[in-house]
Amino acid sequence: MQLIHDIAGLRQALAADPRRAFVPTMGNLHEGHLTLIRQARAALDAQGSGGLVVASIFVNRLQFAPHEDFDRYPRTLARDCELLQAAGCDVVFAPDERELYPEPQGYKVQPPTELADILEGEFRPGFFTGVCTVVAKLFNIVRPSIALFGKKDYQQLMVLRRMVAQMALPIQIIGGETTRSAEGLALSSRNGYLSELERAEALRLSRTLKAMLARWAAGEQDLSLLEAEAMAHLRAHGWQPDYVCLRRQHDLGPAQAGQPVVALAAAKLGATRLIDNIEG
Repeated sequence: MQLIHDIAGLRQALAADPRRAFVPTMGNLHEGHLTLIRQARAALDAQGSGGLVVASIFVNRLQFAPHEDFDRYPRTLARDCELLQAAGCDVVFAPDERELYPEPQGYKVQPPTELADILEGEFRPGFFTGVCTVVAKLFNIVRPSIALFGKKDYQQLMVLRRMVAQMALPIQIIGGETTRSAEGLALSSRNGYLSELERAEALRLSRTLKAMLARWAAGEQDLSLLEAEAMAHLRAHGWQPDYVCLRRQHDLGPAQAGQPVVALAAAKLGATRLIDNIEG
């Protein structure tokens, strides 16, 4: 496996094979990331022999608000590279900030407000502009034919799918299922912030989403009441929820009877903000 820090060196290393499957990450990797790496290899193999699995590790300042955890976000490059090599990655691109942003990034990708300013976008203004800008830049550098993102970041996956479609980029986007612990906690790089007691309590988030989906499936159609009661349930157990909601899977509009739905939540437990979603 090659570890490359500069754009010119990466392009030289990738020139040998035009078939590339790409997994962008911010590092501090867990089994969810490694599952995407293995899926990337399988996707290439399904199209024939050869191809390169490429991962990036870059903590992207543009998607962090000033009060968020950019400075304390874990940087674990050596460990990440060991895990990526064992999972079958061929090339790791780990630029520093000056390499990817040699000057202030004045040109940015602005996603449509109807998708990017709801849910995560409402509580993290500018987040999806930062995500789309860095992913578009990485796509231009890596030139993948396939790119993989986890479904745990459900809205992010939808935003990036639409960006690729509207920009006519020749990239197949694959969404990997959320990887969970044996107890059911969605794996996240931020789970490392949780204390032992908080980690046990964190399981309540997915249980709350499942309960809301079950009530909807049983015929309870008062969406506002379902969401309000789910929020109140979390607050009663020490959480600070930003949103708990049921939305249509295809566009994240409010859930409607007879259409596939997804339950989504973002909430702080102590100092740690967690997100989760479950399709119904």
